Amino acid sequence: MTVNVYMIFNGNCEEAVAYYAKVFATEPAELSRFGDMPSEPGQEMPEVMKNRIMHASLDIHGSAVMFSDAMSEAPVSIGKNINVTVLSDDLGKMTEEFNQLGQDGTVQMELQETFWSLGYGIVEDKYGVVWMFNHDDGRQ
Repeated sequence: MTVNVYMIFNGNCEEAVAYYAKVFATEPAELSRFGDMPSEPGQEMPEVMKNRIMHASLDIHGSAVMFSDAMSEAPVSIGKNINVTVLSDDLGKMTEEFNQLGQDGTVQMELQETFWSLGYGIVEDKYGVVWMFNHDDGRQ
């Protein structure tokens, strides 16, 4: 059994998925669009929703991170209800990813040594999602 993160966006999900695939050097996700769904009798899909992303998934460090756009009539507050934690034993790669997210985002806590880790930091990316990076070096 696994626990995955699901991020919901307000119409810019496709852009976010491409960005995260680049940052974490993973294969681009297959994108399922709302317009690809079979239509329900009497329930026409609003035109604005047809090209939005219904589901996408990326493998980030062996964990599935899933993505979707919200329905246009029910926007969400991005990044305030989730934190994504990256655990890694590769401090160099982790530092590179942290720095990439921080370039266009806001570093809340510099990546630094703590009593439990050689590297721990918090960054809010340009989409408002908060990422906690924790070097897994066995101190925990």
